[in-house]
Amino acid sequence: MRSKLLALVLGLALILAAAPAAAAPAGPGGKTAVTFLGHAAFQLTSGGTTILIDPYLTGNPQAAASPDVIKADYILVTHAHQDHLGDTVAIARRTGAKVVATAEIARMLKDQGCDVISVHIGAKKAFDFGYVRVTTAIHGSGVAGGHAAGFIVNLRGVTVYHAGDTALFGDMALLGRLEKIDCALLPIGDNYTMGPDDAVEAVGMLTPKIVVPMHYNTHALIKQDPAAFKKAVETRFKGVKVEIMKPGGVLVL
Repeated sequence: MRSKLLALVLGLALILAAAPAAAAPAGPGGKTAVTFLGHAAFQLTSGGTTILIDPYLTGNPQAAASPDVIKADYILVTHAHQDHLGDTVAIARRTGAKVVATAEIARMLKDQGCDVISVHIGAKKAFDFGYVRVTTAIHGSGVAGGHAAGFIVNLRGVTVYHAGDTALFGDMALLGRLEKIDCALLPIGDNYTMGPDDAVEAVGMLTPKIVVPMHYNTHALIKQDPAAFKKAVETRFKGVKVEIMKPGGVLVL
């Protein structure tokens, strides 16, 4: 009896320990919760809808969740490089989540058993939670003939821009005019994407309320100082706040 009770307590402890990684709660008052999962992986949660973006978890030294338990209704894939595509296939098969990606990547994922929604750059696709605008990202796609992308997600009235892996480009100013961006998730790592200086310029064009730097310090080639980026942005653009998120951290919008 004593051994059975001990096993029950240990089992309950393991379940409770795993629970936070499964799904971040929506913020107070039904607001949107943005959870940083490490590198460029994020989870958006609001009103019973959970969206994963670039769920690179297995092999990610910053990973803040397990692909075996994380929840998703939709998975948005900016491109097919492994540090972004990540665990998309395994999570989609387990959860039944719909995978949103540009056409060539969507075709590849459909062949691997995913339920896909094929889109392309320029689309503003309506969903039951709001819409997803598919944006340019100047980067390789990881699939022959394919296109990398960014996503502007309007989740129940809250707008989050995930730039994907991209260089700075002038049409970010157009995105800033088309959308009232509550939170911009911008790469600052340099080498494979824009670096901190160009990301500061991006903030000026996008005019978001909040900026979260991403895609840095995962390995030596993209080592950067996010505090210096924060200082540069907040000094130059009054009213814009930079949130430096640790893996597993939650930002409520």
